[in-house]
Amino acid sequence: MSIRRCFPTQLWVARAPAALSGKFLRQLARETRSMEQIDDIGLKWCRKNYPGGYTSYASIADLPYRSSNFAKLKGWIDREAAKFARALDMDLMDGRLEMTTCWVNVMRRGCSHSFHLHPLSTISGTFYVDVPAGSGALKIEDPRLPAFMASPPRLEKARMENRRFHDISPSPGTLILFESWLKHEVPQNRSAGERVSVSFNYDWIR
Repeated sequence: MSIRRCFPTQLWVARAPAALSGKFLRQLARETRSMEQIDDIGLKWCRKNYPGGYTSYASIADLPYRSSNFAKLKGWIDREAAKFARALDMDLMDGRLEMTTCWVNVMRRGCSHSFHLHPLSTISGTFYVDVPAGSGALKIEDPRLPAFMASPPRLEKARMENRRFHDISPSPGTLILFESWLKHEVPQNRSAGERVSVSFNYDWIR
C-alpha cells in the first residue's frame, strides 16, 4: 500500500543573486518611494482600494520599461519563470510567456490585501524588497477548497501537503512564483515598518 500525491499545488521560490541584493534592493526601495510621491492617479486609487498602503497596480504597471533597475530585475525573473514553466511541464506550443504587467506595493502598518487571484494570466509572483519582522506572510489557499463538503478539518500540526492554507514568510531578495489561478492574500502588516515588494503577471502569448 502506498499514498500517491496527485494534483499538487506547486510554487517556485528562489533567492536573488548577489547582483540583485544589498545595494540593489535599497535602490529599488528608493525608486518605489519616489514613485509614490508623484503618482497622483495611483494614490487616488489607493485611498479607495488599498487603505494604509500604496500600489502602482492601477497606474504604473510597466516598470521594466521605465527604470533600468526594474529592467534588470525583470531579466532575472524571466529566467526563473521559464524554469518554473519547465518544472510544471507546461506545453507553450508555439507561444511564449511574457511579463505583461509589473507594479510596486508598499504596505504600512494596518494594510492588508485580501484573498484574490490574477485572472487571465498564466504565472504571477512577487519579489520582496523589504520585509520587516511582523509585516505579514504570503498566505495561499488550497484551490480545491470550494469542493470540500463533508471533509473534516486538519490537525493543527498537519503536514504541509495536508493543510488548507499555507503561509510563506519571505525575506528581502526572495522571489515567489505561482500559477495565476492560485488564491492568495497578505494578512495585515502588524509591524511599524513598510513592507515593499514588486508584483507581476506573465501571460501566455500565442
